[in-house]
Amino acid sequence: MYGPQTCLEEGAITPSDKTLFPDVDWLIGNHSDELTPWVPVIAARSSYGCRFFVLPCCFFDFTGKYSRRQSRKTQYREYLDFVTEVGLTCGFHVEEDCLRIPSTKRVCLIGKSRTYPPAGEVSMDEQRTQYINSRRGRPMSPPGEASVPPPPQATVGHTGHPDGHQALDTGAATGGAEIRANQLWLSGFQPREKAERVRNCATLPQDFIDQVVLQVAHLLLDGEQLNTGSASSGSSKAWNRGGSLSLAEVARELTGEMLQRLKRECGGLQTLLRNNHQVFEVVNGRVHIRDWREETLQKQPHSEAKRRLCSEAFKTRMCWFYSHHPDGCVLPSDSCPFAHGPAELRPPRTPKRKKPVL
Repeated sequence: MYGPQTCLEEGAITPSDKTLFPDVDWLIGNHSDELTPWVPVIAARSSYGCRFFVLPCCFFDFTGKYSRRQSRKTQYREYLDFVTEVGLTCGFHVEEDCLRIPSTKRVCLIGKSRTYPPAGEVSMDEQRTQYINSRRGRPMSPPGEASVPPPPQATVGHTGHPDGHQALDTGAATGGAEIRANQLWLSGFQPREKAERVRNCATLPQDFIDQVVLQVAHLLLDGEQLNTGSASSGSSKAWNRGGSLSLAEVARELTGEMLQRLKRECGGLQTLLRNNHQVFEVVNGRVHIRDWREETLQKQPHSEAKRRLCSEAFKTRMCWFYSHHPDGCVLPSDSCPFAHGPAELRPPRTPKRKKPVL
């Protein structure tokens, strides 16, 4: 598709003098997230003939998330206006178009020509510098007034660039030597990691998950001792389904170390409990022990594909209630979708990989 001479590279880009592209005609930001507002800036500083195309998706400012300022507009419309403003400030005639793609965010912004002649590059770059600094809470100078230069220890002089680009105010004297060496345009920008860490509690250690599950179940069962081995199902006494607690009440009973670990995950405690849906049910911010008798009564007829999937997963995991609940599992072995003991446990079926179409 690209030809043998094309070199495709993958890597994180931090806006700086080292990430300019003077030999390219177009910079394309397709759902570029953190780099979206920087695409017009990089294009403007790469060369006078460089143009840009950007398809905004997630809402990012120059450093961090974009903060809404106008309640009369949708967040999407306001963000499009912001990126348009960036392009105009960088000296582009910005055009807006709508792509024919299956997405709700399909408005693209294009900068093909400049609003100033090549001789005005130095003064235009000062305007870019001033504007980007203003996005960090520093108000721009009123029209007609000279901008006050930042302190020398907090600025970076751009040396050796034919267009005379200026580096932006770093906002802090600490670490200035490192920033000057790297010639960053603005401190605080964090490029996305190449491999994003999964933060839905699925990668937490299993022993930690088991510890939280046992502690929460103990609270819901009102302190009744849980089994650590196995229990016989079908006991003659009434099955203890426990009470309900709010997520805040549950959190107050966990240790500080547990809470800190959960806070680093998206959704925290609620996500962990919902992931363990065999044991818990979380409704309107309250946690209950799941009663599988109700699941059986409310069971709706499924499609053929759904029934086949349920059949393949049948008895491939141990029943938590059989192993830990004081009264055992509320369902008899032949009705419970989970294994009552190692003898019933079936190996999980490995999904077949589709053969590639040649």
